[in-house]
Amino acid sequence: MASRAEPATDTGGRRDWRDVARDAADLALLGILLTLAAAPLLTAAAAAGTASAAVHDWTRTGNWPSARETVRRFGRSVLPGVPVSLLTIGVAGLLAADLAALVTGRVPGGPPALLVTALVAAGLTGYAGLVVVEVGGNGGGRWRAAARSAARACLDAPARWAALAGVTALAGLLAVLVTPVAVPILAGYTVAALHAVAGRRPVPASPAGRRPVPAHPELP
Repeated sequence: MASRAEPATDTGGRRDWRDVARDAADLALLGILLTLAAAPLLTAAAAAGTASAAVHDWTRTGNWPSARETVRRFGRSVLPGVPVSLLTIGVAGLLAADLAALVTGRVPGGPPALLVTALVAAGLTGYAGLVVVEVGGNGGGRWRAAARSAARACLDAPARWAALAGVTALAGLLAVLVTPVAVPILAGYTVAALHAVAGRRPVPASPAGRRPVPAHPELP
């Protein structure tokens, strides 16, 4: 993967189409490697954490981690990630079964129960997306710390939580609509989008929405 910290080619110092194409290719390759590493399912959490750690490095330094560092992170994260993979697969399976039963009418509840279940699923996927971002910031393997940090962040910034839920929902919709060959590529873009949304910080407002008062106001 190439570095995005290389000097721009145009005279204005701005990134041109070649830089954008290179970033797109890097993220596509990341998604393919993520999908291959997660194929055994029990390694899904380790693959997601390693990919998130790579995107974390890339967004902050402009450089991708070396192949040796990436393999080391993945190997170190496999065993801690197995319970996370099992929990994620179990919760996802239960939610999918519940939604399918509500849609087909096999269980009572109708549209209200379907709406509630869909909102719960969206909230959980948004939270899971933030956990992936947080675990990328700690090297890709400390899931318990990432889960606690993500829970606090969701409560502190519900709007960002909703935005992350929207990112995961859109990624799921695109995964259904696009050709299956493109799904691995979509995975890399999804991780990058999660980092981009989670990295936005709200602008603090002044108390009670009032304009700040000068320390030394001018006398009339």
